[in-house]
Amino acid sequence: MIVRLHGKPRPYRTVSFDAQRNAVLLIEQRLLPHQFQVVAMSDYRATARAIRDMIVRGAPAIAATAAYGLAQGARAFRGRSLSAFEQHVQKVFTTLAQARPTAVDPLNAMRQILHAMTTGATVAERQKIALHAAEQFAQASVAECLAIGRHGAPLIKDGMRVLTHCNAGWLACVDVGTATAPLYAAHQAGRHFHVFCDETRPRCQGASLTAWELHQQGISHQVIADNAAGHLMQRGEIDLVIVGSDRTLGRTGHVANKIGTYTKAVLAHRHGIPFYVAIPLSTLDWQIQKPEHIPIEERDASEVLGAWGVPPGRSARHRLYVRIANPGSHARNPGFDVTPPELVTGIITPIGIFRPKDLWKHRHRLASPTTRNTLP
Repeated sequence: MIVRLHGKPRPYRTVSFDAQRNAVLLIEQRLLPHQFQVVAMSDYRATARAIRDMIVRGAPAIAATAAYGLAQGARAFRGRSLSAFEQHVQKVFTTLAQARPTAVDPLNAMRQILHAMTTGATVAERQKIALHAAEQFAQASVAECLAIGRHGAPLIKDGMRVLTHCNAGWLACVDVGTATAPLYAAHQAGRHFHVFCDETRPRCQGASLTAWELHQQGISHQVIADNAAGHLMQRGEIDLVIVGSDRTLGRTGHVANKIGTYTKAVLAHRHGIPFYVAIPLSTLDWQIQKPEHIPIEERDASEVLGAWGVPPGRSARHRLYVRIANPGSHARNPGFDVTPPELVTGIITPIGIFRPKDLWKHRHRLASPTTRNTLP
Protein backbone atom coordinates (compact mmCIF):
# COMPACT_ATOMS: atom_id res chain seq x y z
CA MET A 1 0.00 0.00 0.00
CA ILE A 2 0.99 3.64 -0.30
CA VAL A 3 2.29 5.46 2.80
CA ARG A 4 2.67 9.22 2.78
CA LEU A 5 5.79 10.28 4.65
CA HIS A 6 6.76 13.95 4.74
CA GLY A 7 4.24 14.54 1.99
CA LYS A 8 5.75 11.95 -0.38
CA PRO A 9 3.86 8.74 -1.28
CA ARG A 10 5.84 5.49 -1.28
CA PRO A 11 4.77 1.83 -1.52
CA TYR A 12 5.51 -0.44 1.43
CA ARG A 13 4.85 -4.00 2.49
CA THR A 14 4.37 -4.97 6.11
CA VAL A 15 6.85 -7.85 5.82
CA SER A 16 9.83 -8.23 3.49
CA PHE A 17 13.28 -9.80 3.44
CA ASP A 18 16.83 -8.53 2.96
CA ALA A 19 18.73 -11.51 1.55
CA GLN A 20 22.11 -9.77 1.73
CA ARG A 21 21.77 -9.24 5.48
CA ASN A 22 19.65 -12.38 6.03
CA ALA A 23 17.21 -10.13 7.90
CA VAL A 24 13.42 -9.99 8.12
CA LEU A 25 12.21 -6.41 7.62
CA LEU A 26 9.08 -5.35 9.50
CA ILE A 27 7.04 -2.21 10.00
CA GLU A 28 7.27 -1.46 13.75
CA GLN A 29 3.54 -1.41 14.45
CA ARG A 30 3.81 -0.52 18.14
CA LEU A 31 4.96 2.96 17.12
CA LEU A 32 2.01 3.66 14.83
CA PRO A 33 0.24 5.98 14.30
CA HIS A 34 2.81 8.34 15.82
CA GLN A 35 5.89 7.14 13.95
CA PHE A 36 6.52 5.03 10.83
CA GLN A 37 9.64 2.90 11.07
CA VAL A 38 10.96 -0.25 9.37
CA VAL A 39 13.12 -2.47 11.59
CA ALA A 40 15.41 -5.40 10.72
CA MET A 41 15.33 -8.70 12.64
CA SER A 42 18.88 -10.06 12.56
CA ASP A 43 18.16 -13.74 13.32
CA TYR A 44 15.24 -16.13 13.73
CA ARG A 45 15.10 -15.63 17.52
CA ALA A 46 14.67 -11.89 17.02
CA THR A 47 12.01 -12.64 14.41
CA ALA A 48 10.16 -14.85 16.91
CA ARG A 49 10.37 -12.07 19.53
CA ALA A 50 8.97 -9.60 16.99
CA ILE A 51 5.95 -11.88 16.58
CA ARG A 52 5.53 -12.44 20.31
CA ASP A 53 5.97 -8.78 21.24
CA MET A 54 3.67 -7.62 18.41
CA ILE A 55 6.16 -5.59 16.42
CA VAL A 56 4.29 -7.45 13.69
CA ARG A 57 0.76 -8.80 14.22
CA GLY A 58 -2.19 -10.10 12.27
CA ALA A 59 -2.43 -13.74 11.18
CA PRO A 60 -1.35 -13.35 7.51
CA ALA A 61 1.49 -10.97 8.45
CA ILE A 62 2.92 -13.27 11.12
CA ALA A 63 2.53 -16.16 8.68
CA ALA A 64 4.79 -14.43 6.17
CA THR A 65 7.12 -13.38 9.00
CA ALA A 66 7.34 -16.98 10.21
CA ALA A 67 7.96 -18.21 6.65
CA TYR A 68 10.79 -15.71 6.22
CA GLY A 69 12.01 -16.49 9.75
CA LEU A 70 12.23 -20.19 8.94
CA ALA A 71 14.21 -19.40 5.78
CA GLN A 72 16.34 -16.99 7.78
CA GLY A 73 17.15 -19.66 10.35
CA ALA A 74 17.84 -22.25 7.64
CA ARG A 75 20.21 -19.89 5.80
CA ALA A 76 22.13 -19.20 9.02
CA PHE A 77 23.12 -22.88 9.36
CA ARG A 78 26.80 -23.58 8.77
CA GLY A 79 27.65 -27.13 7.80
CA ARG A 80 26.90 -29.87 5.28
CA SER A 81 25.24 -32.56 7.39
CA LEU A 82 21.59 -32.94 6.36
CA SER A 83 20.63 -34.58 9.66
CA ALA A 84 22.17 -31.73 11.68
CA PHE A 85 20.51 -29.24 9.35
CA GLU A 86 17.10 -30.87 9.83
CA GLN A 87 17.51 -30.77 13.61
CA HIS A 88 18.42 -27.09 13.40
CA VAL A 89 15.43 -26.31 11.16
CA GLN A 90 13.09 -28.12 13.57
CA LYS A 91 14.43 -25.94 16.40
CA VAL A 92 13.79 -22.82 14.30
CA PHE A 93 10.28 -24.07 13.47
CA THR A 94 9.43 -24.69 17.14
CA THR A 95 10.75 -21.30 18.26
CA LEU A 96 8.66 -19.46 15.69
CA ALA A 97 5.57 -21.64 16.22
CA GLN A 98 5.52 -20.90 19.95
CA ALA A 99 5.67 -17.12 19.51
CA ARG A 100 1.87 -16.74 19.24
CA PRO A 101 -0.14 -19.97 19.51
CA THR A 102 -3.69 -19.00 18.51
CA ALA A 103 -3.08 -18.17 14.83
CA VAL A 104 -2.74 -21.23 12.61
CA ASP A 105 -1.35 -19.26 9.65
CA PRO A 106 2.32 -19.35 10.79
CA LEU A 107 2.15 -23.13 11.15
CA ASN A 108 0.60 -23.57 7.72
CA ALA A 109 3.13 -21.18 6.18
CA MET A 110 6.14 -22.91 7.71
CA ARG A 111 4.81 -26.35 6.76
CA GLN A 112 4.73 -25.16 3.16
CA ILE A 113 8.37 -24.11 3.42
CA LEU A 114 9.36 -27.44 4.99
CA HIS A 115 7.49 -29.35 2.28
CA ALA A 116 9.26 -27.39 -0.45
CA MET A 117 12.67 -27.93 1.17
CA THR A 118 12.36 -31.72 0.92
CA THR A 119 13.11 -31.46 -2.81
CA GLY A 120 16.66 -30.26 -2.08
CA ALA A 121 19.42 -32.84 -2.06
CA THR A 122 21.97 -30.78 -0.11
CA VAL A 123 21.97 -28.23 2.68
CA ALA A 124 22.82 -25.45 0.23
CA GLU A 125 19.94 -26.43 -2.06
CA ARG A 126 17.46 -26.53 0.81
CA GLN A 127 18.60 -23.13 2.07
CA LYS A 128 18.03 -21.65 -1.38
CA ILE A 129 14.66 -23.35 -1.71
CA ALA A 130 13.58 -22.10 1.74
CA LEU A 131 13.95 -18.44 0.80
CA HIS A 132 12.36 -18.96 -2.61
CA ALA A 133 9.39 -20.72 -0.99
CA ALA A 134 9.02 -17.95 1.60
CA GLU A 135 9.00 -15.33 -1.16
CA GLN A 136 6.39 -17.37 -3.04
CA PHE A 137 4.25 -17.57 0.09
CA ALA A 138 4.39 -13.80 0.57
CA GLN A 139 3.51 -13.17 -3.07
CA ALA A 140 0.63 -15.65 -2.90
CA SER A 141 -0.62 -14.00 0.28
CA VAL A 142 -0.88 -10.64 -1.50
CA ALA A 143 -2.67 -12.27 -4.43
CA GLU A 144 -5.14 -13.89 -2.02
CA CYS A 145 -5.90 -10.56 -0.37
CA LEU A 146 -6.55 -8.97 -3.75
CA ALA A 147 -8.92 -11.85 -4.56
CA ILE A 148 -10.70 -11.39 -1.21
CA GLY A 149 -11.21 -7.77 -2.22
CA ARG A 150 -12.72 -8.73 -5.57
CA HIS A 151 -15.15 -11.21 -4.01
CA GLY A 152 -16.07 -8.96 -1.09
CA ALA A 153 -16.36 -5.59 -2.86
CA PRO A 154 -19.95 -6.22 -4.11
CA LEU A 155 -21.04 -6.35 -0.46
CA ILE A 156 -20.05 -2.67 -0.03
CA LYS A 157 -22.85 -0.48 -1.39
CA ASP A 158 -22.94 3.29 -1.79
CA GLY A 159 -23.85 5.01 1.49
CA MET A 160 -23.16 1.98 3.69
CA ARG A 161 -21.89 2.22 7.27
CA VAL A 162 -19.41 -0.62 7.92
CA LEU A 163 -18.06 -1.78 11.29
CA THR A 164 -14.57 -3.27 11.61
CA HIS A 165 -12.91 -4.83 14.65
CA CYS A 166 -9.19 -4.78 15.48
CA ASN A 167 -6.93 -4.48 12.43
CA ALA A 168 -7.34 -6.92 9.55
CA GLY A 169 -5.88 -4.43 7.11
CA TRP A 170 -2.66 -4.36 5.11
CA LEU A 171 -0.69 -3.95 8.33
CA ALA A 172 -2.04 -7.35 9.41
CA CYS A 173 -1.02 -8.89 6.07
CA VAL A 174 1.87 -8.60 3.66
CA ASP A 175 -0.24 -6.06 1.79
CA VAL A 176 -3.88 -5.07 1.01
CA GLY A 177 -5.52 -6.77 4.03
CA THR A 178 -8.36 -9.23 4.55
CA ALA A 179 -11.32 -7.40 6.13
CA THR A 180 -10.16 -4.15 4.52
CA ALA A 181 -9.62 -5.67 1.07
CA PRO A 182 -13.30 -5.30 0.06
CA LEU A 183 -13.24 -1.74 1.42
CA TYR A 184 -10.19 -0.80 -0.63
CA ALA A 185 -11.62 -2.46 -3.75
CA ALA A 186 -14.98 -0.68 -3.34
CA HIS A 187 -13.19 2.63 -2.71
CA GLN A 188 -11.16 2.17 -5.90
CA ALA A 189 -14.41 1.49 -7.75
CA GLY A 190 -15.67 4.92 -6.67
CA ARG A 191 -18.19 3.85 -4.04
CA HIS A 192 -18.78 6.12 -1.06
CA PHE A 193 -19.21 4.58 2.38
CA HIS A 194 -18.25 5.19 6.01
CA VAL A 195 -16.28 2.91 8.32
CA PHE A 196 -16.60 2.70 12.11
CA CYS A 197 -13.36 1.40 13.64
CA ASP A 198 -13.79 -0.37 16.95
CA GLU A 199 -10.97 0.86 19.18
CA THR A 200 -10.34 -2.81 20.15
CA ARG A 201 -9.12 -2.77 23.71
CA PRO A 202 -6.76 -3.52 25.25
CA ARG A 203 -4.12 -2.73 22.59
CA CYS A 204 -6.42 -0.47 20.54
CA GLN A 205 -5.37 -1.74 17.12
CA GLY A 206 -8.58 -0.38 15.61
CA ALA A 207 -7.95 3.13 16.87
CA SER A 208 -4.23 3.18 16.12
CA LEU A 209 -3.81 0.95 13.06
CA THR A 210 -7.06 0.58 11.11
CA ALA A 211 -7.85 4.27 11.50
CA TRP A 212 -4.30 5.14 10.39
CA GLU A 213 -4.66 2.90 7.30
CA LEU A 214 -8.03 4.34 6.31
CA HIS A 215 -6.73 7.88 6.80
CA GLN A 216 -3.75 7.08 4.54
CA GLN A 217 -6.12 5.78 1.85
CA GLY A 218 -8.60 8.66 2.18
CA ILE A 219 -11.57 6.54 3.29
CA SER A 220 -14.25 8.16 5.47
CA HIS A 221 -14.10 6.72 9.00
CA GLN A 222 -14.53 7.33 12.72
CA VAL A 223 -13.13 5.55 15.76
CA ILE A 224 -15.69 4.31 18.31
CA ALA A 225 -15.36 2.81 21.76
CA ASP A 226 -15.88 -0.96 21.71
CA ASN A 227 -19.02 -0.61 23.82
CA ALA A 228 -20.60 1.88 21.40
CA ALA A 229 -21.22 -0.66 18.62
CA GLY A 230 -24.44 -2.01 20.11
CA HIS A 231 -25.84 1.49 20.50
CA LEU A 232 -25.11 2.32 16.85
CA MET A 233 -26.63 -0.97 15.69
CA GLN A 234 -29.76 -0.32 17.73
CA ARG A 235 -30.12 3.09 16.07
CA GLY A 236 -29.73 1.61 12.58
CA GLU A 237 -26.36 3.27 11.98
CA ILE A 238 -24.42 0.11 11.02
CA ASP A 239 -25.27 -1.83 7.86
CA LEU A 240 -22.49 -4.42 7.68
CA VAL A 241 -19.72 -5.95 9.81
CA ILE A 242 -16.49 -7.33 8.34
CA VAL A 243 -13.76 -8.83 10.52
CA GLY A 244 -10.69 -11.00 10.02
CA SER A 245 -9.72 -14.28 11.68
CA ASP A 246 -6.66 -15.90 13.21
CA ARG A 247 -7.99 -19.45 12.88
CA THR A 248 -11.18 -20.70 11.23
CA LEU A 249 -12.12 -24.34 11.69
CA GLY A 250 -12.71 -25.93 8.31
CA ARG A 251 -14.73 -28.76 9.84
CA THR A 252 -17.20 -26.61 11.79
CA GLY A 253 -16.90 -22.99 10.65
CA HIS A 254 -16.00 -21.62 14.11
CA VAL A 255 -14.01 -18.38 13.90
CA ALA A 256 -11.23 -17.46 16.35
CA ASN A 257 -10.41 -13.76 16.19
CA LYS A 258 -9.41 -10.82 18.34
CA ILE A 259 -11.22 -10.64 21.67
CA GLY A 260 -14.54 -8.85 21.25
CA THR A 261 -15.37 -10.38 17.87
CA TYR A 262 -17.89 -12.77 19.42
CA THR A 263 -19.60 -9.84 21.15
CA LYS A 264 -19.98 -7.99 17.84
CA ALA A 265 -21.33 -11.13 16.16
CA VAL A 266 -23.99 -11.56 18.85
CA LEU A 267 -25.00 -7.90 18.52
CA ALA A 268 -25.11 -8.09 14.72
CA HIS A 269 -27.27 -11.24 14.88
CA ARG A 270 -29.63 -9.55 17.35
CA HIS A 271 -30.11 -6.58 14.99
CA GLY A 272 -30.21 -8.51 11.70
CA ILE A 273 -26.94 -7.07 10.39
CA PRO A 274 -24.81 -9.19 8.01
CA PHE A 275 -21.59 -10.36 9.68
CA TYR A 276 -18.75 -11.46 7.38
CA VAL A 277 -15.31 -12.89 8.06
CA ALA A 278 -12.51 -12.37 5.52
CA ILE A 279 -9.65 -14.90 5.46
CA PRO A 280 -6.78 -16.17 3.32
CA LEU A 281 -6.63 -19.94 2.82
CA SER A 282 -3.77 -20.25 5.34
CA THR A 283 -6.20 -19.28 8.14
CA LEU A 284 -8.25 -22.46 7.65
CA ASP A 285 -7.51 -25.22 10.17
CA TRP A 286 -8.61 -28.64 8.88
CA GLN A 287 -7.32 -30.63 11.85
CA ILE A 288 -9.01 -29.26 14.99
CA GLN A 289 -12.52 -30.69 15.27
CA LYS A 290 -13.90 -28.83 18.28
CA PRO A 291 -13.77 -25.08 19.04
CA GLU A 292 -12.79 -25.70 22.66
CA HIS A 293 -9.52 -27.19 21.38
CA ILE A 294 -8.41 -23.90 19.80
CA PRO A 295 -5.49 -22.54 21.87
CA ILE A 296 -6.44 -19.11 23.25
CA GLU A 297 -3.49 -16.88 24.00
CA GLU A 298 -3.49 -15.22 27.42
CA ARG A 299 -1.48 -12.03 27.22
CA ASP A 300 0.15 -9.96 29.96
CA ALA A 301 -2.24 -8.29 32.41
CA SER A 302 -0.45 -4.95 31.97
CA GLU A 303 -2.20 -4.50 28.61
CA VAL A 304 -5.56 -4.34 30.40
CA LEU A 305 -4.38 -2.43 33.46
CA GLY A 306 -2.81 0.41 31.49
CA ALA A 307 -2.24 1.90 28.06
CA TRP A 308 0.59 3.19 25.88
CA GLY A 309 0.46 6.62 24.33
CA VAL A 310 2.39 9.71 23.29
CA PRO A 311 1.98 13.01 25.18
CA PRO A 312 0.56 15.90 23.09
CA GLY A 313 3.19 17.58 20.99
CA ARG A 314 5.82 14.88 21.59
CA SER A 315 7.29 12.26 19.25
CA ALA A 316 7.04 8.47 19.48
CA ARG A 317 10.40 8.50 21.29
CA HIS A 318 8.45 9.80 24.30
CA ARG A 319 5.95 6.93 24.22
CA LEU A 320 4.68 6.29 27.76
CA TYR A 321 2.86 3.53 29.60
CA VAL A 322 0.21 4.85 31.99
CA ARG A 323 -1.60 2.66 34.46
CA ILE A 324 -5.35 3.32 34.38
CA ALA A 325 -6.63 0.57 36.70
CA ASN A 326 -6.69 0.44 40.49
CA PRO A 327 -3.08 -0.13 41.71
CA GLY A 328 -4.01 -3.18 43.78
CA SER A 329 -6.08 -4.95 41.13
CA HIS A 330 -5.13 -7.77 38.77
CA ALA A 331 -6.54 -8.59 35.32
CA ARG A 332 -7.38 -11.38 32.87
CA ASN A 333 -6.30 -10.77 29.30
CA PRO A 334 -7.45 -13.41 26.79
CA GLY A 335 -6.33 -12.24 23.37
CA PHE A 336 -8.98 -14.04 21.31
CA ASP A 337 -12.51 -15.42 21.41
CA VAL A 338 -14.43 -17.89 19.24
CA THR A 339 -17.55 -17.05 17.23
CA PRO A 340 -19.89 -19.96 16.39
CA PRO A 341 -20.84 -20.48 12.72
CA GLU A 342 -24.54 -19.69 13.20
CA LEU A 343 -23.59 -16.05 13.89
CA VAL A 344 -21.52 -15.71 10.69
CA THR A 345 -23.28 -14.72 7.46
CA GLY A 346 -20.40 -15.72 5.22
CA ILE A 347 -16.68 -16.40 4.98
CA ILE A 348 -15.00 -14.29 2.27
CA THR A 349 -12.10 -16.29 0.81
CA PRO A 350 -9.84 -15.83 -2.23
CA ILE A 351 -12.04 -18.24 -4.23
CA GLY A 352 -15.46 -16.96 -3.18
CA ILE A 353 -17.87 -16.46 -0.28
CA PHE A 354 -18.96 -19.55 1.65
CA ARG A 355 -21.36 -20.26 4.45
CA PRO A 356 -19.39 -21.48 7.47
CA LYS A 357 -21.10 -24.87 7.40
CA ASP A 358 -20.08 -25.35 3.74
CA LEU A 359 -16.32 -25.04 4.27
CA TRP A 360 -15.84 -28.76 4.82
CA LYS A 361 -17.87 -29.63 1.73
CA HIS A 362 -15.49 -27.51 -0.35
CA ARG A 363 -12.35 -28.54 1.55
CA HIS A 364 -10.43 -29.81 -1.50
CA ARG A 365 -10.87 -26.43 -3.21
CA LEU A 366 -10.00 -24.45 -0.09
CA ALA A 367 -7.11 -26.50 1.29
CA SER A 368 -3.50 -25.62 0.55
CA PRO A 369 -1.44 -28.03 -1.62
CA THR A 370 0.42 -29.33 1.45
CA THR A 371 -2.78 -30.28 3.31
CA ARG A 372 -5.09 -31.21 0.41
CA ASN A 373 -3.77 -34.76 0.11
CA THR A 374 -4.23 -35.43 3.83
CA LEU A 375 -7.95 -34.61 3.86
CA PRO A 376 -10.58 -37.37 3.68
